[in-house]
Amino acid sequence: MHELPPPPLPDFIARLLPFRRYATLADGHQIHVMESGQGRPVLCVHGNPTWGFLYRKVASELAGHPFRVIMPDLVGLGLSDKPRSPRAHTLDNHTRWLGALVDALDLEDVILIVQDWGGPIGLGAFAERAPRLAGIVILNTVVGPPCPGFRPTAFHRFARAPLISDLAFRGLGFPQVALDRAQGDRQSIRGDVARAYRWPLERFADRAAPLALARMVPDSLRHPSVPALERCQSLVTRFSGPTAIVWGDRDPVLGRVRRHLERLLPTAPVTVTQAGHFLQEEVPGEIAEAIVSVSSRAK
Repeated sequence: MHELPPPPLPDFIARLLPFRRYATLADGHQIHVMESGQGRPVLCVHGNPTWGFLYRKVASELAGHPFRVIMPDLVGLGLSDKPRSPRAHTLDNHTRWLGALVDALDLEDVILIVQDWGGPIGLGAFAERAPRLAGIVILNTVVGPPCPGFRPTAFHRFARAPLISDLAFRGLGFPQVALDRAQGDRQSIRGDVARAYRWPLERFADRAAPLALARMVPDSLRHPSVPALERCQSLVTRFSGPTAIVWGDRDPVLGRVRRHLERLLPTAPVTVTQAGHFLQEEVPGEIAEAIVSVSSRAK
């Protein structure tokens, strides 16, 4: 791996991120990465429209444990490269880009932590690298295609509304300007923390990903994301290593998905919390405990 200088951060964010930072090239894109500690790799994959900043509290909770906590920014978000064409943002592309990062970092014996789009993207990357995977911790996300007869959420229906969705996402900076509304405790994303989520997407030209990622969510079983989601479900249901679920039940986007995951993964321990969608901000201790538990059970 060839490390590149990390992009600069404003002081108000840098104070919140006491981690090693660098950039590296993977599949032609420069990807920003933060790391904390040494030991077994713990790969933390965020979703839309956040960045590795989301896992800073979890990394701090794991200080003192023998873990190398790795927090990359997905392509299009955070401080990673931002393709300006919405067509670049397909689930297959994001899976390939993250897989290329796993290869560039030469990660083995990985504990994978996933939330939001980080679920399908992270699991998709390891579908072709299953021997490298030691354990999985699933946060509020999906791990497979929707069930027949499903109905997209109001958020995802809005993302497909002509013109108004482009105005909201590209012009007004939605949803990163309103992340607190997805929380159990709205105070968990306020002040400098809320500013830190908005800052990487301040420029209009950099805002292709949030809307494109929202439209990556299937609105039918014929959607282009479905085959990749089927590969994710195949991996997670065949995986013989330890898996755990930590869930924010007050998530207005994916809260109800927990029951489906419990049926799909009946042996996975489940920690139910009153957090919202971005539960890393509200219950980092519970997430860290699940990571330690999964690692202790991994071969």
